Amino acid sequence: MDHPIFIALDFATADLARQFLKKFEHVQPKPAIKIGMELFYATGPDFVRELRQAGFTIFLDLKLYDIPNTVAQAVRTITRLDVQYLTLHAMGGAKMLEAAVAAKQNSDLKLLAVTQLTSLTEVEMQSTQSTTLTMTQSVKHLAELAYQQGIDGTISSALEATPILQVTAPEFLRITPGIRLAGDSADDQKRITTPSQARELAASGLVIGRSITKAQDPVTAYMRAKKEWSE
Repeated sequence: MDHPIFIALDFATADLARQFLKKFEHVQPKPAIKIGMELFYATGPDFVRELRQAGFTIFLDLKLYDIPNTVAQAVRTITRLDVQYLTLHAMGGAKMLEAAVAAKQNSDLKLLAVTQLTSLTEVEMQSTQSTTLTMTQSVKHLAELAYQQGIDGTISSALEATPILQVTAPEFLRITPGIRLAGDSADDQKRITTPSQARELAASGLVIGRSITKAQDPVTAYMRAKKEWSE
């Protein structure tokens, strides 16, 4: 894919995000960025438009999960923001996923289905969802469901990228959060990998937050991640 690394803008305000992105003003091409719920709910669509006008590729991580009609209407609205990627929950079911695909119509928006959150351990997943499936079995099932409905890819741990590839297709995107540079803290993530490990495991792209945003030199950390990914 054109933008294999997305920097997660996990900031509470637009000003903090702007200050961070100013560090990258001389980096070309511009890094792709992920706007999650915290920042989107604080700033709304106007900030998304601002960043698009500035030339950033945007991954809007809202994890849509509702009845099919509601999700479809949300997708139609989001297509007008000209973002490139949008997340929704695979657990919303086949009809919800199908409605989302239909709603994006002729836009270039790519829909990515969240399988299991990288903050969950297998024991937590089984207990919370009252299932005996293993983490890998659950992720494969949800990925295959998303693929069959025309979704463009998944969001999952890199540890599940190869199993997802086994039940989908090479062009089906396997975007992996829970990425840490070697030596960094795992924080609240449970299923993590480094950029090079993720590539070896068949990931298509990475979402990296704190390893870049909390680094003493974010640009150097970003370049290090790109180097690790490409080697």
